[in-house]
Amino acid sequence: MTKTAQEFFDEMQAYGQDTRKIYLAYDEWLAGVPEEDLVAKRAEAEVLFRRVGITFNVYGEEDGAERLIPFDVIPRIISSKEWTKLEKGAIQRVKALNMFLHDIYHDQEIIKAGIIPESILNNEQYRPEMYGVDLPNQVYAHIAGVDLVRTSESEFYVLEDNLRTPSGVSYMLEDRKMMMRLFPDLFQKYSVAPVEHYPQVLLENLRSVAPQGMQNPTVVVLSPGAFNSAYFEHAFLAQEMGVELVEGGDLFVRNNLVYMRTTQGPQRVDVIYRRIDDDFIDPLVFRPDSMLGVPGLLSVYRNGGVTLANAVGTGVADDKDTYIYVPEMIKFYLGENPILQNVPTYQLTKKEDLAYTLAHLSELVVKEVDGSGGYGMLVGPKASKAEIEKFRKLITEHPEAYIAQPTLSLSTCPTLVEEGIAPRHVDLRPFVLSGEKVSMVPGGLSRVAMRKGSLVVNSSQGGGTKDTWVLKQKRKAANPTAAFPGVKTTMRVQEVA
Repeated sequence: MTKTAQEFFDEMQAYGQDTRKIYLAYDEWLAGVPEEDLVAKRAEAEVLFRRVGITFNVYGEEDGAERLIPFDVIPRIISSKEWTKLEKGAIQRVKALNMFLHDIYHDQEIIKAGIIPESILNNEQYRPEMYGVDLPNQVYAHIAGVDLVRTSESEFYVLEDNLRTPSGVSYMLEDRKMMMRLFPDLFQKYSVAPVEHYPQVLLENLRSVAPQGMQNPTVVVLSPGAFNSAYFEHAFLAQEMGVELVEGGDLFVRNNLVYMRTTQGPQRVDVIYRRIDDDFIDPLVFRPDSMLGVPGLLSVYRNGGVTLANAVGTGVADDKDTYIYVPEMIKFYLGENPILQNVPTYQLTKKEDLAYTLAHLSELVVKEVDGSGGYGMLVGPKASKAEIEKFRKLITEHPEAYIAQPTLSLSTCPTLVEEGIAPRHVDLRPFVLSGEKVSMVPGGLSRVAMRKGSLVVNSSQGGGTKDTWVLKQKRKAANPTAAFPGVKTTMRVQEVA
């Protein structure tokens, strides 16, 4: 890769200087591989991914064609030291968010303390039906995706929290399988922490939050069906955990319990890993026209007869307007300073923030507070005058519906694109699992903006994925003289970056 001065921090070559230590072995390997070989490997990966069915649909497109998410054959490498900070910070954040969710559905102490305004209860994702409901281990977000961006060697920021039905973990797992198949020799050069045990860790966590007294709880994955954009992931995780994949019509409520229809007769279900939004989960409570949910499910849930993961009502905590307060939540509930910082954010319901934003739209990123997937946002430096004026009108009319942030200098990683190997912007979504304990597997979904200069990494906007390598910690080899005092030998230390 050509070493030139760069505006952004490149994770392989810093600012166009010498290759960073953790990438040295890879850089040496890459220098000896013809680019056409990498292109051939990418084509092979596409064939295999399509054969397995790793595709997604984009809602709103008329042709309804299934797409492959572009897969980049150049991995992203994260040192054990970097990962340790990210892991601690993400776990700290999700612990506080779970405590916040329990609080606002119970005593609302954070509102009484004046840290978060009472208007949070007017958020459309706040579900009054959950008020006073006690959940196992007080866990609401059993699976959380924390989106991180990097701006320098040592600075990572939280871009947003995903607590409703976070997706993408199947790509984390399948990308690793693909890299091991295509480039087995590379895994001899690096000690990469495994991720393939994620489904087992997820299953353990889900079983740990089953209704009280269940010795061998039955877990299912509830999907809206094959037309959902993330259906592959639903089926993949059910298969990997060894549990049933069900749709709403496969479940029914009887005697304040939930049952699954099987060829052997009804079977009780104890934990539902649901991939259906709140609005569609129970037509007796939320949208009456929903054909995706289970009539009566919320009543069973409120009475403790079944566990839903994630809990109903978690959306209020991943709203971008709530995001602003997460650092204060960490201090309030945990008595700790945040390990990972938020991106500085302008709250447009504040007069001074609104005035600044309207005066600097061409420099800022503006997002809908309840938006996702890269939609409903303005990237000021890339926007046309017409787009800027359109958002100026929207913000002026409904300032409460938007937040604004500075345009960060997101880090880049070398990526194989049409013009060759070139830097492209990336983010990282590690997955935090909460049950009896809070844990993470060492890895995550690295999303990459495949288009030159683009900061939007979402798959629906043309983004791709990379395998994320977290390197194992340095470990000292056992001292062979320990059992034989007086015997001198040279102790070797195995260095793993």
